[in-house]
Amino acid sequence: MSTILDKILADKVIEVAERKKYVPISELEESPAFLRKCLSLKQSLLASESGIISEFKRKSPSKGWIHEEANVVEVTSGYSAAGASGISILTDLPYFGGTSQDLLAARPLITCPVLRKDFVVDAYQLYEAKAIGADVILLIAAALSPKRTLELAKTAHELGLEVLMEVHNVEELEHANEYVDMLGVNNRNLKTFEVSTNVSFELAKLIPDSFVKVSESGISKAETVKELRKAGYNGFLMGENFMKEADPAEALKSFIEQLKY
Repeated sequence: MSTILDKILADKVIEVAERKKYVPISELEESPAFLRKCLSLKQSLLASESGIISEFKRKSPSKGWIHEEANVVEVTSGYSAAGASGISILTDLPYFGGTSQDLLAARPLITCPVLRKDFVVDAYQLYEAKAIGADVILLIAAALSPKRTLELAKTAHELGLEVLMEVHNVEELEHANEYVDMLGVNNRNLKTFEVSTNVSFELAKLIPDSFVKVSESGISKAETVKELRKAGYNGFLMGENFMKEADPAEALKSFIEQLKY
């Protein structure tokens, strides 16, 4: 039975093949951003008191439009000023309402590491990520084989990018390899879209300490972040909780304040 993830991946393969026709890797390598030294999200999370990776996304497959008119430069520069440890920017247009231009436009005004959030199916997307100013790329275990995950993670490192690998269950932990910097547990099942932070708590002890642990999705309370931190997590990727507000950056600032008490 086909899932929404299967549909997204099938569409992504076609989309990337089209982009490769018009912009070769050699052209991506000429981008000014390609020469910049990437910032370390791993180090930022380890040094941070909050560990919040605030996400910019206009919509999602499960919720539809969350903040359709959101200005990426305004929101992400606000996130950066509010104390985000990292910022995630969606670059998928059909399902999340984002583009590579969003990240390219936002990068100059952000002082923390930036994750390019997309569905990586081809090494070409890693060169794209570097060319638009990303510091980190996401590899989704459910979308790749362990061998393919290793190949892509190795290429990312060769380009100077860090790797956040995302899992949803115990089996997917087998995708982890020496080139993975951070291991993210997505509390949202990408096949059913059900959300439960219990997934992070259950997998916490099974993730080797060599990986910085990140809990993703379904986090809305400061208390949850505090409990996840006790369980061994250093990073907390949050998007909808902030993006549904009129001023996402102010919502992040308020949330970080709550973590102090």
